[in-house]
Amino acid sequence: MQELKGFEKKYLRGLAHKLKPVVYVGQKGVTPAVTGSLEAALTAHELVKVKFVENKEKDAKKAISTEFEKRTGSRLAGLIGHVAIFFRPHPDSDKRRIVLPQR
Repeated sequence: MQELKGFEKKYLRGLAHKLKPVVYVGQKGVTPAVTGSLEAALTAHELVKVKFVENKEKDAKKAISTEFEKRTGSRLAGLIGHVAIFFRPHPDSDKRRIVLPQR
């Protein structure tokens, strides 16, 4: 998946505003279990909020988010406080629910 543009990130953050976190990242950070949960959530919902419970430093959250992007093929739409927003369109184009705006 290609990088998201600024207006696309803004659109996705707006959609994610009403969502609750689905995946929680604890003390151990990126584990196969957490990565698997994020994979399943992205396939089901396309837009997912991830809450950082233990890692409160901004650099640690950014590093973990980058690792999740690499492992899941998703893109970070925003990192607000202790919550990261990830987006990955559904592999089946007929099942896609989120259509990114065009300019």
